[in-house]
Amino acid sequence: MKYRVAFDPRAEADLQQIYLYLAYLAGHRIASAYINQIIDYCQEFETFPERGRRLDHMRPGLRTVGFKRKATIAFLVRADSVTMLRIFNHGRNAVLDDDGEPSAG
Repeated sequence: MKYRVAFDPRAEADLQQIYLYLAYLAGHRIASAYINQIIDYCQEFETFPERGRRLDHMRPGLRTVGFKRKATIAFLVRADSVTMLRIFNHGRNAVLDDDGEPSAG
C-alpha cells in the first residue's frame, strides 16, 4: 500500500524559512539542494510512514523523525495518508499542540 504524502501549510512555511536562512548563509544552490533533500525524504514516507518516535499521548498518529541530525520532522499518519505538520531545523524544536502548532510545553 502506498500512502499519500502531503505538506501542511505550516510545514511549507517552515521549509521556506529554512531555505531563506540557508540561502543567506550558504547561497541559493546549497539551500535548494537541502530543501529538496528534505522533500525527497518526506516523499519516501509513502511506502513506510510508521517510523520515528510515536507521540500518541500528544495527538493520535503524531510522530517525529530526525533528518540528518539537522532537522526534526513532525508528521501525522492516518489510514491512507501522511501529513508533514512541521519541520524544525537546527535544534529549533517545539512541543506541538492539537493543531500542530508549537506551544510553550
